[in-house]
Amino acid sequence: MSNGSAAPPPPPSTTPEPSVAPPEATPFGHPLFTRIRIATPLDVPFILKMIHQMAIFQSLTHVFTATESSLSSNLFLSPPFHSFTIFLLELSSSPIPPLPSPSPSFTPIEKTFNFDSPISDPEKNAFSVHYGNNQVALGGYILFFPNFSALVGKPGFYVDNVFVKECYRRKGLGKMLLSAVAKQAVKMGYGRVDWVVLDWNVNAIKFYEQMGAKVLPEWKLCRLTGDALQAYQNYNI
Repeated sequence: MSNGSAAPPPPPSTTPEPSVAPPEATPFGHPLFTRIRIATPLDVPFILKMIHQMAIFQSLTHVFTATESSLSSNLFLSPPFHSFTIFLLELSSSPIPPLPSPSPSFTPIEKTFNFDSPISDPEKNAFSVHYGNNQVALGGYILFFPNFSALVGKPGFYVDNVFVKECYRRKGLGKMLLSAVAKQAVKMGYGRVDWVVLDWNVNAIKFYEQMGAKVLPEWKLCRLTGDALQAYQNYNI
């Protein structure tokens, strides 16, 4: 009959505990290597196709008249940042090789993202450049040029448009492009960066405000174009 006292514990085992190896240093998830670089004339066919995709997204195909010739003859007449400049967004699932001829005006910006699943780009082959045997996709661009504010007394940058292909949206890549322009403006001592946004694009408005931009509802965009502009050719001033 038990007296209620507990039996003594068994002696400790002499069998060593199994060792636990540290986790392997492998990248988390699915890495996406990105780079922002300055566009060159060789990129014009890709730029034109992305401008057309942007026009479709914004329901502005009725005013889309850009051609490879018009882009080539206007975009590359001056050194970067002195006139029209385009940053291109490159993407790859593996590290992107160095540029064969980097621009002396701008050091490319590189960043690696990690996602839970790989990004499928159905148009990758139509929007790719090759560095040797490495295929690198083009996922977006931002076009900007210098302007001047008399009130601030300093130059700034005006962003004409920023575009990220649909499969790469909502992943921080648009912010990366805009941040690159803002960073360059600060580097050059410029006073501000301006752009416009369509009033129905609520997601874009929230995104810009989260970046620190102020939306100015009291300002209205005025534009002379087409026949209204051509009417001034023989205008008697």
